[in-house]
Amino acid sequence: MEDKTLVCVECGKEFTFTEGEQAFYAEKGFQEPKRCKECRQKAKERRNAKRAEAKPAEEKPAEIEEAADEPKAE
Repeated sequence: MEDKTLVCVECGKEFTFTEGEQAFYAEKGFQEPKRCKECRQKAKERRNAKRAEAKPAEEKPAEIEEAADEPKAE
């Protein structure tokens, strides 16, 4: 198996998919990367930022449960 030169779908830059990376991807059942290392890192940062923004919304059900435990004022 030889190193492969691939083209990033995001920035269009060529990058090397090394023999070792190919073996690792094959062992894990992964597809060839479509993005260069830099664009993969940027995509990961965007995903993490979206998850961080979504966390407060996930905490709302607990607040609703607490309100349900309180007696109703009549």
